[in-house]
Amino acid sequence: MFFQQVYDKTLAQGSYFIGCQAKNVAIVIDAKRDIDTYLEIAKRNNMRITHVAETHIHADFLSGTRELAEVTGAQMYLSDEGGENWQYEFAHEGLRDGDRLRVGNLSLEVMHTPGHTPESISFLLRDHPASDEPVMIFTGDFVFVGDIGRPDLLEEAAGIMGTKEIGAQQMFESLKKFVALPDYVQVWPGHGAGSACGKALGAVPSSTVGYEKIRNWAFQFGDDYEGFKDYLLRDQPEAPTYFGMMKRLNKVDRPLLVEVPDHPTIAIADVLRAGGLTLVDARHKTKFADGHIKGSINIQHNNALANWAGWMLTYDQRLVIIATEEEKEEITRKLMRIGMDNIEGYVTDLSGVDLVKTHVVDAQAVEELKDKEGYMLLDIRSLSEYQASHIPGAVHRFIGYLPKTDLSDLRNKHLIIQCQSGDRATIAYSYLEKQGFEHLLNYAGSFLDWKAQGKPTVTV
Repeated sequence: MFFQQVYDKTLAQGSYFIGCQAKNVAIVIDAKRDIDTYLEIAKRNNMRITHVAETHIHADFLSGTRELAEVTGAQMYLSDEGGENWQYEFAHEGLRDGDRLRVGNLSLEVMHTPGHTPESISFLLRDHPASDEPVMIFTGDFVFVGDIGRPDLLEEAAGIMGTKEIGAQQMFESLKKFVALPDYVQVWPGHGAGSACGKALGAVPSSTVGYEKIRNWAFQFGDDYEGFKDYLLRDQPEAPTYFGMMKRLNKVDRPLLVEVPDHPTIAIADVLRAGGLTLVDARHKTKFADGHIKGSINIQHNNALANWAGWMLTYDQRLVIIATEEEKEEITRKLMRIGMDNIEGYVTDLSGVDLVKTHVVDAQAVEELKDKEGYMLLDIRSLSEYQASHIPGAVHRFIGYLPKTDLSDLRNKHLIIQCQSGDRATIAYSYLEKQGFEHLLNYAGSFLDWKAQGKPTVTV
C-alpha cells in the first residue's frame, strides 16, 4: 500500500492519496482544488487515480474532487446519506453506510457518521494482502485529534437554523461507532490545529482510536448526553462568512478550474484609472504602514491569507493584488482553494503613485487616549480572546463581522484599533479606511505588547 497525506497548512486541511502498489491504482479523499499536487504524486509513483471521494459537503474549502475526476477520468464516490436536502446536485456514484469501494487490493468501508453534517461519512481502510482487519479510518470532520466536528456550522455559516441540536444528538450516536473500532486503527482527520471546524483541534497530524478514547474530551462523558451537548456547543470559534458560499459551491454543479491560472501583472496607474476594482495589499503590515494606496485592504501573504480574504472580501469583487512577482502563484493557489477566482491581475510596483501612511501608536499613547472624550479603543479579536483578558475600557467588535454590521456608531469616534499581535488590527484599519473612516489609529503591538509592558488587564 502507498499512502501520503497532503496537508494545506493555510486552511489546516488534510487530504489523502492512497494507492495499491500491486495494481498501480489509487484513490484521493477530500482533494484540494489545485489538483496538480495529486497528479504529480501519481506520476512519481507510477499510479493511476481511479477513484475520488469526499467525506462530506465541505464548508471551509472548495473541493477539487470534480476537477480531479475531470482530468483523470476517475469515478466520483460521494455520500447519498443525510436526506434529500443534503444531496450533491451533480452526477456521482452514491455511497451509503456499509458500502465498500475496491481500489486494487485495498477496500474502503463506508461508515455514515452524521453530526458535523447530516451526510457525513468516514472511510475505514483495509489492506487485504496483509490482513482483513481495518488499519486506518479517514474521518473528515467527524473525529479530529483531540476534538470532534462542530454541529453548529450549518446555522452559523450557512444560515440553516435549528440544526445544531439535531447535529449534536447525531454526533453523540456516531461516536458510538467510533468507540467500537479496534484501538489500533489509525485516525486520519480532515483538519488540524487552526481550523474553525472545531474548537480544540490538536497539532499532531494523526492519532489512533485508542488514543482518542483516552484523550479526546468527546469520549469522557459516558452516557451524559446533556453534558456532552453543552460542552460541544459552548465557545465554538466564529465561523468565517465564506463558509456559506463553500457549502453551496461544493453541492451544486459549477464551472471547473483544472489548472492554476497565470494572472497578468498590471501597472498601478492602469488599475487606478480603471475603477471598480478592489485592491488587496498582500505586503507585510509594516510595509503597508510605511506607505499604501488609500482604499486598499491589507491582507498579508501568510498562512492566514485565504481565511481573512474569506472574511473581508465578497465573491463579486474584482480583485487586484499587490504582491511580488514571486508570490503570484502561491497567492492564486490560496485564493482558488476558497473559490476566489475573480483576480484581474497583480501589481508588483507602487512607484509613481501617492501613498499614505498608517497612523501607528504605542502603549503609552493608548493609555493616554483610550479614556479620552471622543476616543474608543476597539478590540477586534475573537469574543473568547476578549472575554479571557482585555485592556480596560476596550470595546469589542470582532473583525470578521465588520463587513456585515452597522458601523455608524463608530464614525464619530477616534478609533484606536487593537488585536492580539497587530496583524488583524492592520486588516481592520485598512478596511475601515476603505469605508471612509478618517480618525484611525493602529496599536501595532496590540494586546501582547500591552501585557509585555506589565499594564493592567481585565476579564469578563
